[in-house]
Amino acid sequence: MLNRAVASAVSPVSSSSSLLPNSKPFFSVKSLSGFRSSSFCGYTRKITHKHLRLRMTNPSTTARAMATQQLENADQLIDSVETFIFDCDGVIWKGDKLIEGVPETLDMLRAKGKRLVFVTNNSTKSRKQYGKKFETLGLSVNEEEIFASSFAAAAYLQSIDFPKDKKVYVIGEEGILKELELAGFQYLGGPDDGKKQIELKPGFLMEHEHDVGAVVVGFDRYFNYYKIQYGTLCIRENPGCLFIATNRDAVTHLTDAQEWAGGGSMVGALVGSTQREPLVVGKPSTFMMDYLADKFGIQKSQICMVGDRLDTDILFGQNGGCKTLLVLSGVTSVSMLESPENKIQPDYYTSKISDFLTLNKATVPYSCVRFDPDDREAIRIFLDHMIAKENMELDCFLLNHDEKELYQITFGDHVPYLTYVRPN
Repeated sequence: MLNRAVASAVSPVSSSSSLLPNSKPFFSVKSLSGFRSSSFCGYTRKITHKHLRLRMTNPSTTARAMATQQLENADQLIDSVETFIFDCDGVIWKGDKLIEGVPETLDMLRAKGKRLVFVTNNSTKSRKQYGKKFETLGLSVNEEEIFASSFAAAAYLQSIDFPKDKKVYVIGEEGILKELELAGFQYLGGPDDGKKQIELKPGFLMEHEHDVGAVVVGFDRYFNYYKIQYGTLCIRENPGCLFIATNRDAVTHLTDAQEWAGGGSMVGALVGSTQREPLVVGKPSTFMMDYLADKFGIQKSQICMVGDRLDTDILFGQNGGCKTLLVLSGVTSVSMLESPENKIQPDYYTSKISDFLTLNKATVPYSCVRFDPDDREAIRIFLDHMIAKENMELDCFLLNHDEKELYQITFGDHVPYLTYVRPN
């Protein structure tokens, strides 16, 4: 807690960077002797939507928020596991843009002797193609460390001794085709069928190959009615035909500008037409977790799953008996995590994986944060965290960038109050 006598210097607060992702850079806070602290002779007011447009956390959500801990001691988590499994989209990159601090974080974990594995539900690329993407982004990642859902589909067929004389019809992109080829399976469909059209006329009957023993559905930018009908005929009319989905993700990050409809939309079309549920080989299915544990000889309790999605990444880790860390750099926001409708709670959450570099044993509990008070979104996130952590008596001083104004936040009945402290 920061004493009301604030004349002494205050330590910089590295842990707050995860709370205020939109705030201005942090600096060492200089002596605050230029401000009156013995009496707050300015004014105190309740912070409302009218004043700062802040969303106040309902006290009823406090207990729920406490179910998930905000990551405060990264070293403790790092030391407790041998392996980190990272999702890619929203954790390592967004679209084709690397997320800040990722290279340094991965280098640090490798230096500590941690095994790193990268698991993605995106089936558009093979492991080799993903290796090239990592390389393009300046990351040194071995192909053996990459597990895409395209590979999972081929690995599953191998695990059940899928007959080599049967074919696989693919609704998806090149990644699935390449992995099936490497595994020695015959296939048809893929991007080429995206050019095909059906001429609906009286008496038209669409033919399909009766030796198709599996239909694999993944994300497909060339998805069309031809593929829906062909896949439907195979599943419904070929005896024993498997219906396999690489994932059921609702959205994906094709670019860093917005969310795009994910592979789940393609799978949903086949579910609707066949009235059958698919076998999902990607997250949150345990197939990939079991495969990884067997391949590397890892105890699942020694794994931490790091991801940005609650219903795939975090559930994947929980289904596999691993520790889980949610990052807020992708799909999930704090409000989604704290929503009463959300039933999936990770062990920890933080802003982004580069928080591993700053949230360590040397971190001092925050008591003073410096940023522009006009950065209202940053203040809102900070206050929501304070309320959720029940730090109702913590004095937090917020300074503007030129140190000419000082604000103090105090709490009463789960409501934050802002005090303006006039400088001498």
